[in-house]
Amino acid sequence: MPDEDWGQYSPASHLLVHLSDTHFLGAERPLFGAVDTDSTVQRALEQLERSGLRPDAIVLTGDIADRGEPDAYRRVRDLVEAAADRLGTQVIWVMGNHDERAAFRTELLREEESANTGPVDAVFDIRGLRVIVLDTSVPGYHHGEVSDEQLAWLAGVLADPAPHGSLLALHHPPVPTPTALMSILELRDQPRLAEVIAGSDIRSILGGHMHSATTGQFAGIPVSVAAATCYTLDPSAPRRELSGVDGGQSFNLVRVYEDQVVHSHVPLGAYDVVTHFDAAFLDRFASLTAEERTEAFSRHA
Repeated sequence: MPDEDWGQYSPASHLLVHLSDTHFLGAERPLFGAVDTDSTVQRALEQLERSGLRPDAIVLTGDIADRGEPDAYRRVRDLVEAAADRLGTQVIWVMGNHDERAAFRTELLREEESANTGPVDAVFDIRGLRVIVLDTSVPGYHHGEVSDEQLAWLAGVLADPAPHGSLLALHHPPVPTPTALMSILELRDQPRLAEVIAGSDIRSILGGHMHSATTGQFAGIPVSVAAATCYTLDPSAPRRELSGVDGGQSFNLVRVYEDQVVHSHVPLGAYDVVTHFDAAFLDRFASLTAEERTEAFSRHA
């Protein structure tokens, strides 16, 4: 008996992995001369594979490359796609403010070179769960915007609900940011987006950009921001200061249930084990009744 059946909820219908802000540089240069962006992404993928989980998709919410260099895109693409192949899952790339649309299309999406400079918006159907990718980047700037044309496109997509609902994946999350400097770089004109998605089948919004794990709500929809894999912004930095640190990197696991979406924060790193229940322990519990499990595990020792 799988342990998911021991509680009140049926197993999740879908599992997604949410990573963000890898910020790779070309020629394997360290970010800011100090951060090895490759190793943290590799660590995230190793932890995912070690878990034995088999996600339906890996979603990367923008700032894949720090300067839009083709070599940087190829390197992160090869790392992620190799892991995705081993896991039997698909990869969903989302544009960020550091990304360049032309190289993003040719290197990550493997499209032919073209004169198309428009937003990189897309829709994915994952066994009835719809993932909508909305490009909030503004070429040449770090703040986010969504055009009238994009809003009309999004409204058209949402006109027909998906069997398991939708997730909206974008880079600039529509939630308040903690510092004055970052607020300049927010998604602008957010009420216009709220008008389109309010009351729709969007069940959760996945974002990046903030470099710290953050949750909120927008238009009545939960928002989950994945912390960067490259470096994070210290939420406890002195007031009115912005401090990026080489620590706190993580990714999220997104489990979609019939009536809710649960986001689990997974820190990157190897830590000392202080308590542990192995598979054999769970196997023994599988033979017990619900009442016996309660007495054996829930009752205070």
